[in-house]
Amino acid sequence: MTHYQKIKAELRQKPRKWLVTGVAGFIGSNMLEALLKLNQHVIGIDNFSTGFQRNLDEVCDDVSLEQWARFQFIEGDLRDLDDCRMACEGINHVLQYAALGSVPRSIDDPISTNATNIDGFLNMLVAARDSNVKNFTYAASSSTYGDSKVLPRVEGEIGNPLSPYALTKYVNELYAAVFASTYGFNSIGLRYFNVFGKRQNPNGAYAAVIPKWTAAMIEGEDIYIYGDGGTSRDFCFIDNVIQAGILAAMSTSSAQNQICNIAFGARTSLNELFELIRCNLAGHEVFYTKSPAYCEFRKGDVRHSHADISKAKRLLGYSPEFDIHVGLAQAMPWYMEYLKER
Repeated sequence: MTHYQKIKAELRQKPRKWLVTGVAGFIGSNMLEALLKLNQHVIGIDNFSTGFQRNLDEVCDDVSLEQWARFQFIEGDLRDLDDCRMACEGINHVLQYAALGSVPRSIDDPISTNATNIDGFLNMLVAARDSNVKNFTYAASSSTYGDSKVLPRVEGEIGNPLSPYALTKYVNELYAAVFASTYGFNSIGLRYFNVFGKRQNPNGAYAAVIPKWTAAMIEGEDIYIYGDGGTSRDFCFIDNVIQAGILAAMSTSSAQNQICNIAFGARTSLNELFELIRCNLAGHEVFYTKSPAYCEFRKGDVRHSHADISKAKRLLGYSPEFDIHVGLAQAMPWYMEYLKER
């Protein structure tokens, strides 16, 4: 039995009370589903700025009625301290996922990104501290590495941020460290690398590359690649992220006040990704024959991203089970169904 399997068995025997912020979003709704299937009690908060009611409805359909009854939803905003305080009452574990993502969005609207990602994060720290929350785990970001040329990315070696979004996620880490030294309030930051999977929105100007390209291929639209296609990313399937979040929440003191990379630990170029998605869709009888169109490299993007995940393995017992090939194969049926119903 793996460490993760032992933790899940322990949770089934002794349910805890969890708060998931951004619960109607991509990562939040997947974590909600995982926790409810472990028979946990979950409070979720979301203001539906980037989350969707359909994600919660889908979770409801995927769990039992008894499990769904263990979920309580609060429609609230982390920029309101009172909403944060209400959500934190009686909570054992906080999983802080609520944020305004997307580098391009932050360049277009830095004020909204700052208000949600910094003001909202600070409110959550204050509310969780005052409620004596046992564990606070938050979503950090690989964008924090900025213009660093070090590959693979190692937690202690970061560069200068290249976007307002990257800056806000770095400030989260700084605030968490200050709360540890000043108030003795511990937390764990997980630097996610290009997460993908079911319920990741393929629509809109700020959609992530995998859902955006998948939808475009299904609908026969053009694919645009920024740069020459050699840009690479460490794509991390959502189930690996769920594992990391649960392990961090249940971790020992040695992992407290640490930052850990969460990824698979491999690089995939955009040109390779294009072919992987096309081949996966061909298995669903979607044949995309167009070649990608290459555009100017996008402002705020980094050229390469590749994580060293040895720290997460050592401190959390993290062991990612799904590479990009398996992850894409598991995600495609959801996209096919979602786009068929749209």
